[in-house]
Amino acid sequence: MDARHKLIDLAAFLDRVERAEGAADFRLEAFREAAKKLGDDGTERAHDVLMVFSDPTGEPIEVAPGKGACGAWPREETE
Repeated sequence: MDARHKLIDLAAFLDRVERAEGAADFRLEAFREAAKKLGDDGTERAHDVLMVFSDPTGEPIEVAPGKGACGAWPREETE
């Protein structure tokens, strides 16, 4: 089962995060929120997971705050 090894990889990732020192950042919070979406019923789980990580704004910014994507949208800026 192809999905089995992906779940094991995710579990290993979370284990490493728990063992690491320092405060968790917004990407881990988004990851955990996205993981909850996997248990939802329906046929829109992939969309719902993607939207957890996506920029909800409709207007582009003038200058990117870094060199590239950071993996998740920092929700505290929009809430």
